[in-house]
Amino acid sequence: MKIRSIRAVPVSYRVPEGQNVTLGIGRAVKRDAVLLKVETDEGLVGWGEAHHGRCPGAVAKLIDTTLSELVLGMDALDVVAVWARVYKMQLASHGMGAAAALALSGLDLALWDIRGKACGWPLYRLLGGASRSIKAYAGGISLGWQDPASLAEEAQGYVAEGYKALKLRVGDTPSRDVARARAVRSAVGPDIDILVDANTGYTLDDVRRVMPAYDELAIGWLEEPFSPHDYRAYIQAAKLGRTPLAAGENHFTRFEFSRLLEDGAVSFVQPDLSKTGGLTESLRIAAMASAQRITVNPHTSATGINMAATIHMLAAVDNPGYFEGDVAKANPFRDEIGGTPYVIGADGGVRPQEKPGLGLEIDEAFIAAHPLIEGPCYV
Repeated sequence: MKIRSIRAVPVSYRVPEGQNVTLGIGRAVKRDAVLLKVETDEGLVGWGEAHHGRCPGAVAKLIDTTLSELVLGMDALDVVAVWARVYKMQLASHGMGAAAALALSGLDLALWDIRGKACGWPLYRLLGGASRSIKAYAGGISLGWQDPASLAEEAQGYVAEGYKALKLRVGDTPSRDVARARAVRSAVGPDIDILVDANTGYTLDDVRRVMPAYDELAIGWLEEPFSPHDYRAYIQAAKLGRTPLAAGENHFTRFEFSRLLEDGAVSFVQPDLSKTGGLTESLRIAAMASAQRITVNPHTSATGINMAATIHMLAAVDNPGYFEGDVAKANPFRDEIGGTPYVIGADGGVRPQEKPGLGLEIDEAFIAAHPLIEGPCYV
């Protein structure tokens, strides 16, 4: 079965005024994604999602030109060979770095969708997993920088929906971050897990100031306090309190995760299947983390494609952590591109789709109705 065609489709959705969330990387004004449609010479079609990287048009162009030229005609079921060719010719030799990793991630997910459809199995079963419940937290573009009382009310709403864990956006100022965390803990009580994400917005001094409060409030993890390249700061910050550190959504391929794990500063790894190299590479990263008894807690991306793939992976590895539920009020890419990718069960968990491949029926008319909107997604 050969790869006959690859098409990238950058899509956008303007966030309605009044539903914008502010976090460490700005105020969300639109949602972007890059979808990949891969067709085979036997008629099977697979869909993947590449993270937009704040430049969806450029990522789509890279897919339509360079990646297509590299892999057209290759065996659509030989995902390892396709991955290796793109890595050798684009990431390793030409230094395209993040852009090539994003593009390869979407291609890899589409090929796994084809593999599942070819044998008639959902991905979790193809990967050796089972339909098990994966614990989830309320995350995505939500629970941002707002008044503590308003934030506490929002958090209570997600708990009422069935979530038993949630993630707050911090990285504002230490005092405001702590005030928000205290308000939410008071509102939801001691039995709900609270995680915090600084979106690389902290300095080491900020971490020194917030750690005593985060320890007191039993915060489950402090995510991405620093740039992903600032390995030394992670090592230093891990010694400043009991609250563990989490990172990985902006680390690309197993080679960057190798150092992250070897340094021993991070207790939770968070590869994004649409960033780090797709499902193929995320499985390798999960195995590396498993060897150190560390769970894998993927960052989820813009659409239901990534979300469905992430749950399949978590149902098939031996060290699943949290699934990040996108609870943003304004994200039709979550629910309308291919149907609802997950529901929260009575136990606060999610389960993988049961149809072959990713298990989604992609609505191309919906995609066509949401063309790329130029400009930044955060301001």
